[in-house]
Amino acid sequence: MGSEPNKSKFTLIVGATDNPERYAYRAADLLQAKGIPFIPIGIKKGLVFGKEIVDLRQKPELPGIHTITLYLGPQNQVEWVDYLIGLGPQRIIFNPGTENPEFFSKTQKAGIEAIEACTLVMLTTGQF
Repeated sequence: MGSEPNKSKFTLIVGATDNPERYAYRAADLLQAKGIPFIPIGIKKGLVFGKEIVDLRQKPELPGIHTITLYLGPQNQVEWVDYLIGLGPQRIIFNPGTENPEFFSKTQKAGIEAIEACTLVMLTTGQF
């Protein structure tokens, strides 16, 4: 396999930002470095490594998402839970600070793998 892009792990970064100090930005940086395609989505406008942040409020259809990595705190997730589950990802990663037992449970009931982990650690250690 080598350094071939891993198209099978197409990732949606929820809560994306163009602020390099934020973990969502760092995740985009690592995904890009590892050749894993991603879509940044959030409510703030901006560019993340040349990709326009998609407006989460539009709830766009995004086929082919393998992984959703969450960077929205539980208080900001409620409106998006059903939308994100409806995208039919294989897994949702609840990064530190995004843990939400109700969303986690709904994810599992929908047959989606729910993981409480850090995307940055997963990418760095080859567990992604």
